Amino acid sequence: MLFRFLALLAIPALCAQQKPVFPSSEALTYSIEWRLIYAGSAHLILRPAANGWSSQIHVESGGLVSKLYKLEDNYSARLQGAFCTSDTDLEGYEGKKHFSTKVNYDHASNKAIYLERDLIKNAVIRSSEVEIPACAADISGSLYKLRTLKLEPGQSAQLPMSDGKKSAMVRVEAQDREEITTKAGTFKTIRYESFVFNNVLYKRNARLFVWLTDDARHLPVQIRVRMSFPIGSITLQLDKDEPGA
Repeated sequence: MLFRFLALLAIPALCAQQKPVFPSSEALTYSIEWRLIYAGSAHLILRPAANGWSSQIHVESGGLVSKLYKLEDNYSARLQGAFCTSDTDLEGYEGKKHFSTKVNYDHASNKAIYLERDLIKNAVIRSSEVEIPACAADISGSLYKLRTLKLEPGQSAQLPMSDGKKSAMVRVEAQDREEITTKAGTFKTIRYESFVFNNVLYKRNARLFVWLTDDARHLPVQIRVRMSFPIGSITLQLDKDEPGA
């Protein structure tokens, strides 16, 4: 009887020591920094859903940046088991704009159907169709796909991506091991670069870097978009990690 009691007491401690293996449910909170000042926050949630996963992203400006340019975006994506995107839905408040963008990824016909609406004028801004490669993913699905890869520094892979307006096979490259410290702790990571900018998927001249923990979780602890003057770099750093949330 005493042995069983001690074993029950030990279960929570053993569970706490076990690191979850990706993919699994999680809620991640990031602080956003621009030009060394606080610019807002981002919340990423991943949960199991029918035949795959559900992803939600909430981004909100904060501090001085919010006074200059108010931003509040709510983005959701339905993802199949291999993180191929089924559809996405964005409702955004950016400055004086209020709009929605919906994309349906029809993998049977290899097409993405894009619809953007001005919610203030109740008018269609843009609608279009684009061909997509097999198992194409949006930007959030591609981040999760990246976390399933097992690349060592110096290795690279191609990810099929689409934003609904354009499609591309995007190269991702594991570059170096680095130690990153955020409010959530200090992590041993591998730095990746995703070549989505410079007219590959997005026109803007920029570079996208992602730091993933060098373990079974492959947790994104830092994300940085490095743009040219006058914008500069925008960095997301992990503040809070809630595995299984």
